[in-house]
Order: sequence, then structure tokens, then C-alpha cells
Amino acid sequence: MAAPVRKKTTQRRRTTKRGNIPDYERELSTLFQILGNENQILMRTDQKAFTLLSILGVFMVFFIVHFLKVQMTWFIFLFVLVYFVAALITIINLILVIVPRVRTEKAQEEEESNPLFFAGISQYKSAGGYARHLRTIAQDREQTTTLFAKQVYSLGMINTYKYKHLKNAITAFIVAISAELSIIMAMAWARSLPFLIQKFPILESYLSLSF
Repeated sequence: MAAPVRKKTTQRRRTTKRGNIPDYERELSTLFQILGNENQILMRTDQKAFTLLSILGVFMVFFIVHFLKVQMTWFIFLFVLVYFVAALITIINLILVIVPRVRTEKAQEEEESNPLFFAGISQYKSAGGYARHLRTIAQDREQTTTLFAKQVYSLGMINTYKYKHLKNAITAFIVAISAELSIIMAMAWARSLPFLIQKFPILESYLSLSF
């Protein structure tokens, strides 16, 4: 009866020894999944920024072409000022989304020494030297996990920075479009007012009393 007990104990030892490997693989797979999600968020944010910049460019071209035809009043002048300020804020925030500036000196040094970033990869003179360095890092599980964790953290900080400025850009874009629509409505009202007075003469007396 002693033999089966030994088999069970040896099987338990094998499972406990093998149990450490799936934990390490699970950590790496989790980091890879988070890294992939952060890269997708990064790409979607850049696409939104480029799309919003293209739409703003179309509206600005339309506005500048018809700007010389606008009969300037204090009301239109105020909304023109609001429009250009909001459009400038939108462009600045979209540029900060496309080209984020979130690096500190310490973070820049870590990226230059990290072989997973382009700054660290470019330090190697050949692909063979880079591959040998990756093999030495892969043998140390803790160092490998730390490198991927740093990369995930950096992408998370970049995405946070991008979404903050994208939100500001969307808010300023809505203000700019609202100002442009207000200018168009004011121009339409000024052109349609003589026609309305001609068709409805009572409006002339009402407008004279109101103004």
C-alpha cells in the first residue's frame, strides 16, 4: 500500500513545480493583453484627432472664403472673435494629441535604456547584438516583467495625456462651430429682414419699438 502513496506525492511535487510556470506565463499574457489594448486606444485617439482636424479645416476654409462677404456688426464681430479663438485652441490641443509631450528626464533615460522602445533599440549597432541582449533579458523573469510593466505604464500615461487634450479639443471645436453657425444665422436674418418687412409691414413697427 506504500507504493501508491509515493506516486501521489511525486505527482503532487510535479504539479507544484510546474505550477510556477503558468503563473509567469499568465503575468506575461496579461501584460501583453493590456499592452495591446493600450496600443489600440492610442491608434483610435490619433484617428479621432486627425478626423477632427480635417473637419475643422473644411469649416475654416468655408468660413474664410465667405468672410469678406460678411457685413460686420458688433454681434458678428464678437462671434468672429470667439470663433477664431476657439479654432486656435482646438488646433493647439489636437497638435498636443498627435505629438504628446509627457516625457520627464527620468522617463526619457528609462526609455533610452529600455530595449522595447525605439530609443533603446537604436542604441544597438546590429540586430544580432540586440537579439543577444533580448535573450539575456528573457532569462530573467523579473526583469522581463518589469520591462513590459514600464512600457504599459508609459503607454497608459500617454493615453491619459492624449484623452485630456482630445476632450479639450472637442469642447473648443463645439464652441467654434456654434459661433460659426451663429454668424451664419445672423447673416441670414439680416438678408431676410427686408423681405419679411415687405411681406409683413407690422414687423417694422415692432422692430423699431424693440430697438
